[in-house]
Amino acid sequence: MRVGIIGTGAISHMHARAYQNIGYRLTVCTDINPVSGRKFADQHGAEFVSTFQEVCRHREVDYVDVCTFPDFRLEPIALCAETKKHVQVQKPIATSLATARLMIETARAGGILLGVVSQHRFDDASLFLSRAIGAGRLGKLLECDCYVKWYRSPEYYARPIKGSWQTEGGGALITQAIHQVDLLRWLAGPVAELYGVWQLGARHRIESEDVVNAVVRYASGATGVIQASTAFWPGYAERTEFHGTKGTAIVSGDKLTTWDVEGDSGEAAPVAGDAASGASDPMAISLAPFERQFREFGDAITHGRQPLVSGEAGYQALEVVDAVYRSCRTGQTVTLDP
Repeated sequence: MRVGIIGTGAISHMHARAYQNIGYRLTVCTDINPVSGRKFADQHGAEFVSTFQEVCRHREVDYVDVCTFPDFRLEPIALCAETKKHVQVQKPIATSLATARLMIETARAGGILLGVVSQHRFDDASLFLSRAIGAGRLGKLLECDCYVKWYRSPEYYARPIKGSWQTEGGGALITQAIHQVDLLRWLAGPVAELYGVWQLGARHRIESEDVVNAVVRYASGATGVIQASTAFWPGYAERTEFHGTKGTAIVSGDKLTTWDVEGDSGEAAPVAGDAASGASDPMAISLAPFERQFREFGDAITHGRQPLVSGEAGYQALEVVDAVYRSCRTGQTVTLDP
């Protein structure tokens, strides 16, 4: 696969390293900061071009990887729909549900695939749980929670666009905890209703939330809690918990750290320690799940099928985030259409 990257910030370097490891060729890149973009190009052996349009039209690109802030998504997708380049966007899919829906419809009308980078679906723990929960090994799910109690320094938010509603779409929930929200939505199913409360700029000079909590009821009848923060020094590994009538599974960081299931048999659970987590360092995360997701996206292109984390999957995660924000703003319970 030949890849073009739009946006050469910190996460793009992780992507570039993953592409090199799996044998994909990074052919071209661009960035609104030409100095940063050229440095990235030199480091990773790519051609630098001045505009995103050149990336989307490049002859040696099979798909475009959009690593920009989430307020810039629709423009490259619209052009790629014309040039028949598939597109993968960094999470979250967008800053609003309306834009996300238009992205999905534009990609569909253009006959291109749209994927969303949500690499934690490709952790060993997540892949195991998708099989185990699907097979009923936890029984009926009763409680499904996530706790993302991280820390980001004042320097992290030094740029005015960080933590802004317009550019990032919010704070700790949409930027950090959306990975765990995606896992809950994938493994526990649709959310029926929720109620949220937040603290805006509790510790940081930002306009959005750096502390937020929500109580959730899933369509299945299970309940749960979503907690997200970037205000808790020094930062603690995130946890995603699934409690069923037959037992409990807990993922800490990117590892399955608890598998307590009564009378369990079948595939051995990959229980492990030493989890990788971005609790205090955004780049302290493993490359392996990125590599798996990029391979899977390439396979989807090759075989003409939808990727595991499609535009629709990205929309579903954003839908939960949006509902939490609406509840926080109104002080009302928000009901979702499952």
